[in-house]
Amino acid sequence: MTRGQAMAGLALVMLAIIFARLVSNYAELEHLRPLAAYYVQQAPADLGAANVVTAILITYRGFDTLGEVAVLFMVAASVGVILERRSPEPAESDRQQALSEIVSTCTGILVPIILVFGAYVIVNGHLSAGGGFQGGAIVASAVLLKLVADPGARISLTALSITESLAGILYVGLGVLGIVLAGGFLDSRFLPLGQFGTFLSGGAIPLVSALLGIKVGAELSVILERFRD
Repeated sequence: MTRGQAMAGLALVMLAIIFARLVSNYAELEHLRPLAAYYVQQAPADLGAANVVTAILITYRGFDTLGEVAVLFMVAASVGVILERRSPEPAESDRQQALSEIVSTCTGILVPIILVFGAYVIVNGHLSAGGGFQGGAIVASAVLLKLVADPGARISLTALSITESLAGILYVGLGVLGIVLAGGFLDSRFLPLGQFGTFLSGGAIPLVSALLGIKVGAELSVILERFRD
C-alpha cells in the first residue's frame, strides 16, 4: 500500500467516524426554535410572501444575498480572465458530424422546457419553493445541455455580460428604493404587498427574485461557456 492510499484510507475512516457520531446523536426537533418560530410567524404578515425562505433571503438578509451574488460575479470574472484564450471555431463538417439528429431533436425540445421551468421557479419564488438562485441555476442547466449536445454552438458572452450587469444595477437600484421609500436596503414594502398567496403579492420580492434569477443564470452561463473552451 502506497502512502497516498494509506492517507486516503485514513481520511475515509475519519469521515465514517464523524458521520456515525452525527447519525447516532440525531434527534428530530418536534418544535421550532424561538428564532425560527418568530420568522415563520412574522415574515408572512410583515412582507406578504408565502415562502418564508425567499422572503428572508431577499429582505431580512438582503446584504448577505447581495454579497453572494457579488462572489458569483467575481468567480465568473476570474474564470474569464484565466480562460481568456478561446479555441478556434470548429469546422461545419465537424459540427454536423458531432450533432446527431436524435441529440438535436431532443435538445430542441428539452431546452425550451427547462427555460420555461426555470422562469416559473424564479417568478413564483415568493409563493412556493424556488427563487432567483434556484431558477437561475435551472436556466444555466439549459445552457449546459445546449453546449454539451452541440459542441459547435456559441453563446454571446457580450450579451450575457450586458444582461448580468443590467440585472445587477437594477437589483441595487431596488435596494436603494427600499432605503428611500421603506425601512431599509432591499425593503420590499415600498410596493403594495397585495393579497397574500396571489401572484401579485409580496411587494417588490418578485421583482428582486426575477433580477437575481437573470443575474445568476447569466453568470453561470458565462462560466460554462468559458470552461467549455
